[in-house]
Amino acid sequence: MLDTLIAGLLRGNVYALGAVGISLVFGVMNVVNFAQFSFFGLGAMLSWFFIVKIGLPFWLALLAVLAICGLLGLIINITVVRPLAKFLPLAAMLSTYAVAQILDNASQIAFTAQFRVFPDVLPTSNLHIGNMRFGTSDLVMLGTTAVVMVVMSLFLKYGKVGRAIRATAQDQEAALQMGIPVGQVQHISFVIASALGGLAGVFIALYVGVANPNSGLDVGLTAFVAATLGGLGSLAGAVIGGFVLGILEAFGIHFFGDTAREIIVFVILIVVLIVRPGGLLGKVPLISTEPLTGTFLGKGRPLRIPRWVWPAAFVLAGVVIPLVADDYVLTTGTQVLIYAIIGAGFTVTAGQAGVLALGQAGPIAIGAYASALLTLYVHVSFWVALPIAGIVAAVVASILASPIWGVKGHYISIATLGLGIAIVAVIQLVLPQGLYNIPVPDWFGTPLNSPQAYYLIDFGVLVVTLLVMWRIRGSHLGKVISSVGSDEVAALASGVRGRNYKALAFAVSGFFAGIGGSLLAHQYTYIDPTIFTMLMSLLVVTIVIMGGIGLPYGAVVGSIILIGAMELLRFTPELRIIVYGLVLILVVRFRPGGILVRNS
Repeated sequence: MLDTLIAGLLRGNVYALGAVGISLVFGVMNVVNFAQFSFFGLGAMLSWFFIVKIGLPFWLALLAVLAICGLLGLIINITVVRPLAKFLPLAAMLSTYAVAQILDNASQIAFTAQFRVFPDVLPTSNLHIGNMRFGTSDLVMLGTTAVVMVVMSLFLKYGKVGRAIRATAQDQEAALQMGIPVGQVQHISFVIASALGGLAGVFIALYVGVANPNSGLDVGLTAFVAATLGGLGSLAGAVIGGFVLGILEAFGIHFFGDTAREIIVFVILIVVLIVRPGGLLGKVPLISTEPLTGTFLGKGRPLRIPRWVWPAAFVLAGVVIPLVADDYVLTTGTQVLIYAIIGAGFTVTAGQAGVLALGQAGPIAIGAYASALLTLYVHVSFWVALPIAGIVAAVVASILASPIWGVKGHYISIATLGLGIAIVAVIQLVLPQGLYNIPVPDWFGTPLNSPQAYYLIDFGVLVVTLLVMWRIRGSHLGKVISSVGSDEVAALASGVRGRNYKALAFAVSGFFAGIGGSLLAHQYTYIDPTIFTMLMSLLVVTIVIMGGIGLPYGAVVGSIILIGAMELLRFTPELRIIVYGLVLILVVRFRPGGILVRNS
């Protein structure tokens, strides 16, 4: 058991370093920084490059990684995050996600995607206690973290800049009135956070023995959970959260195996947020509306679209394209339509109820597996399985999410992210091999498995989805849900139970996510849990934000741009993602409410 404890401390060491950076940026800027994830992978690859290719000693390579990551963090904050953070927290968060995509793929272009063996710069098993062996590298990692935490603590308590960081984190407006240069404080915070992310990346590569440009996502996501567990904005909480999570994860893997790791991590997160909504040492949010979307509604100048555009678009998409397009265009079109269906359903949660749920991959996976299992083993028709998949996704997701609707602020978004990842992890635990030979749709025994048939099915489902969503928006129910998203306090004063209507909106989104999952399953004819990632959830969110968060047909526009237009760069996948990131940054910068914004 002692070796499991040591392994937990080493994992927690990395999580703590990353969590401190995440909490530091959140505290001074009120921004969830997804770009921090990329510095884990970047730090690992840079250290490998400096040691193996340049021949630098480990300590010099470590200093070079800190300097480069810190400089990149400063550039990101100046050019992307800060211009948006003071106006739109959601736009700033999305921009950090876009930056993360750019950094990951730029690193992949520079270093290639293959795993590299990390050099043995320090002994890994030269020491022992009883039968347990460990190395100098383990002591160096723990010692370095301890030194960093002590220095950070003294810096924040006694240093002039450190006290300014604390003041800015407590109350940014009061800090400005007291003459604190908040802009410079935010720059410094971003530099420190990015450098700590790079340091954590070096340590994780040293610990596992390999480096990879894409290794930052899993570690970064767990560090993000650790920061939330300790309380976003609390540096002491981030350290405690990192080590607690690392130890619990190590013992969970010891008893239940590595496949249960994500379930353990996110169940811990959700339980803590339910019991202690602000995390272990964080402040319990007092705001009743979701700040990420609440500040996002009604921004920008609406585009006036002539009425003739809608019937013309219907004829073009539903008649012309199926008749004249080749198989490649139709196959791409099916992806556009499926994500438009999922995104249109999601607008009732994000655009009306004001909850930015970040775990849509969970309901999508439930719908896909429900439909596949029904047709494979119960032998029901695709046309029967399709609506059942939506209902199952809505019911299961609603039951699992029911405890989290009392959580406030950013934490409700984080809780839904954890829920989505936990759902997929449970599916992977139960059905690790995936499902093969899923039946294709048919019509009275005739298989509908051509690209044209798939396209027409998806188009028909999208039309029904948009009609249903438009009917909901115009109904009394839709207006009540919108009142919750606009001002939950006023809605509550009027007798509206915001928690119940948020849950209902989430169920509606879950239904259409399940429908989308069913369509994906029957058109792929094969599914496994690796399809339903956090990136899928974030893709749905960015589609909705780009098109217009409050408009169901905005999801169609967002899907056309982010899936259809990006196909033009299919021949170069890495460059395609970089362009995707740049497009997202430009949209949130110049059309912050989305392309088809509507005033609230």
